[in-house]
Amino acid sequence: MSSQPLPRKPRRPRPVEPAEAADGPLLDLNRYVPAFITFIANKLSNSATAYYQKNFGVNVTEWRIMSLLAIEPGIPASRICHVIGFDKGPVSRNLAMLQRRGLVTIRIAPDDGRTHSIALTARGRAVHDKVIVAALERERRLLSCLKKDEREVLVDLLRRLHENLGAVTRQSTT
Repeated sequence: MSSQPLPRKPRRPRPVEPAEAADGPLLDLNRYVPAFITFIANKLSNSATAYYQKNFGVNVTEWRIMSLLAIEPGIPASRICHVIGFDKGPVSRNLAMLQRRGLVTIRIAPDDGRTHSIALTARGRAVHDKVIVAALERERRLLSCLKKDEREVLVDLLRRLHENLGAVTRQSTT
């Protein structure tokens, strides 16, 4: 008979007591602006993707790219990344899908052979022109709880916050 040791019973992790609210600082989610912006953006993006996918066959990232290409035809992917605030990977994947479906063209930039010029095709522009109607209606419904002057103040405040993002996105040197 072999004297193999019996397998050990796995140790159970010790139960951890949940922290009490009084144990440290907490965010006030009714006043913490980054949370509000994130929650609104997430909910808007998720509902837009569901709606745009069902009705127009594009997701919200594809729509953002298409709307930018309608404004700035022929821009490179780096410009799309900069404006939308996405990394190169998701933008490249979405551009490849848009190209496969015949909604964008991607060509070597005539003025710089190292970059690409990206533009909507006629089919892409037709999809854009349908989606923009829905996008503007969604915006109108979202802002319907505000008076006209409040909407203008909101747009101004959001623009200023956007311009001030460098205050929190730059690497600290201290």
